Amino acid sequence: MPSFKFRLQPVLAQRERDEKDRMRVVAELESRRMQIEDDIRASQGRIVEGRRAVAQALSGGRVDLGAAKLGSAATMRHDQDARRGVLEMAAVINQLESARNELIQASARRRAIELLRDRALERHLDEEKRRENNAMDDLMVMRRAEGA
Repeated sequence: MPSFKFRLQPVLAQRERDEKDRMRVVAELESRRMQIEDDIRASQGRIVEGRRAVAQALSGGRVDLGAAKLGSAATMRHDQDARRGVLEMAAVINQLESARNELIQASARRRAIELLRDRALERHLDEEKRRENNAMDDLMVMRRAEGA
């Protein structure tokens, strides 16, 4: 009995590699998105700390204008960093959405070839079973002919 050999196996292997590549791209973009989120949170934390430092420099008996000026400048820089992060996040989210759609399409293409493989295997097994049944029928006919 011949073993099953799927003639589109190279195509299936290519589709699997393509899907894995798409998964890698999605994972890299997701990692980048999480890093940007962390950076934005850190900037927001520094903004809060800077505002607190400015308020402290301006309160009390003696006002420290130099410290207030430095604190304000640092707070503005952190605010700009956070805003830049938000813009970068929007771009990464768009790329991530596109990459996820490409992954879904790659998965569907791979699955289509797998379905073809499964159907071909089923036909192969059915044909093998039919041949075995025919061989058994031939044996039974020969035995009966010998016995008669």
